[in-house]
Amino acid sequence: MLRYTLMRLGIFAGCLVVVWGAVYSGIFPRGFGASNGLWVLLLALVLSAPISWVVLRKERDRASVQIVTKVDRMKANLDANRSQEDVADDSARTQGQPS
Repeated sequence: MLRYTLMRLGIFAGCLVVVWGAVYSGIFPRGFGASNGLWVLLLALVLSAPISWVVLRKERDRASVQIVTKVDRMKANLDANRSQEDVADDSARTQGQPS
């Protein structure tokens, strides 16, 4: 998961450098007044999203498999704890009843 996040940030940083260079060289238009920095950030974000979607498909699938296995393990642990609580509750009820 960390690898996917770092790769995504790397693609965004690359797009940011390219967009910054394109804006200051005049290829892309500049923002209005003092909004130029925000314009560069938003344009880099818009460009990096579809690039990340296509380029990082395998890494995203790998990260989702890791998440699914963690969730399944947590569900199994919760079910095991729940069954232990049921056994403890049942044994406490049978011990508390008079014979």
